Amino acid sequence: MNMSFLLFLAIIAEVAATTALKASNGFKVWVPSIITIVGYITSFYLLSLVLQKIPVGIVYAIWSGCGIILISILAWFLYDQKLDIPAIIGILLILAGVITINLFSKSAA
Repeated sequence: MNMSFLLFLAIIAEVAATTALKASNGFKVWVPSIITIVGYITSFYLLSLVLQKIPVGIVYAIWSGCGIILISILAWFLYDQKLDIPAIIGILLILAGVITINLFSKSAA
């Protein structure tokens, strides 16, 4: 199976889990709590498959970097959590790092 696709699915599962974690209200609301648990289990399982082929440092940099970016965007729209200019610049630097790894690193192959 394509490792990039599995990593993409792991990122989506982690973003869904983290976004639902906020809505779970400390695991007091059932549906978001279940989404959180299933999302993290799915994400870590998929990551374990990806780590069989791609180095852990590369996988984690892409997984966490993309997660930060996507969660920040979702939090802006779902939870009205605004970002200031330094936060936006930081997120753009993370995006630049993820793009650099994907385009230029031979380790990510």
